Amino acid sequence: MQNIYESVSANKRKSVFVTFFFFVFAALSVYFIVAALNYWYGYDAGGLGIFGIAIIISGITTFIGYYFSDKIVLSISSAKPADKNTDRLFYSVTENLVIGSGLPMPKLYVIEDGAPNAFATGRNPENAVVCVTTGLLEKLDRTELEGVIAHELSHIKNYDIRLMSIVAVLVGSIALLADIFLRVRFTGGRRDNDSGSIGVILFVVGILFAILSPIIANLIKLAISRRREFLADAGSVAITRQPQGLINALMKISQDPEPLEAANKATAHLYIENPFKNKIADNRSKFSKLFNTHPPLEERLIALKSMQ
Repeated sequence: MQNIYESVSANKRKSVFVTFFFFVFAALSVYFIVAALNYWYGYDAGGLGIFGIAIIISGITTFIGYYFSDKIVLSISSAKPADKNTDRLFYSVTENLVIGSGLPMPKLYVIEDGAPNAFATGRNPENAVVCVTTGLLEKLDRTELEGVIAHELSHIKNYDIRLMSIVAVLVGSIALLADIFLRVRFTGGRRDNDSGSIGVILFVVGILFAILSPIIANLIKLAISRRREFLADAGSVAITRQPQGLINALMKISQDPEPLEAANKATAHLYIENPFKNKIADNRSKFSKLFNTHPPLEERLIALKSMQ
């Protein structure tokens, strides 16, 4: 059985490993796809001109989404600012937890929806938002609510929104480059030089990366998302000093039959638990779990119960 700090450290190490692997994979994907494009057009292999265009386009769009992420997500979710009078428990719990976590007080928002759930957004701790549904406030007791809010504060403290935004830029760049390459390849691109066997090898490897890298990159992105959920769970226990509140909260949220109407595919990954109740792929196979944004509930509960 691990103590809280060992659990947090273990989750950080696993998260760092997956993230490092993703950046290495992204760099290799970009290199080989661009090298193949350069070979096809007769440039010296290794140039990154096309990558520069791709990263600029993807970077600009993602930066806009990242900078205004809180406003975009809150607008999509029809969230409204919490009221200190009617949402006193929400304010009280959050104020107590930020003192223990050393974070500034985030902005608090509420979604009028009977399904219990919550998420955090914002580009940094100074511009963070914690949003909960009315169902969460109504169906959870104080201890359970503390576990959920502490989980969201851990996401803020760990800069998970920033990390996932960077990952999204790289995934978008890889997908854009792969699409450019495949369109060029199948619309009769030309090659004026002969780079020999090395160029041919780079071209073949580039084809493989163009086909497989968008899929693999997205799978790794989802793996990073799942690892950050485990880390936030451990961080919640580190703040509250007891796992039972979050355990009970996750069970209540997961077992509640009401779907969250405010959620959609663009925002589902932000919530503490999958907001869709038709979780068909959750328990079918190990392969299907690769496409989940959240770890299986059973694994989260086992990890939480192992903490002291």
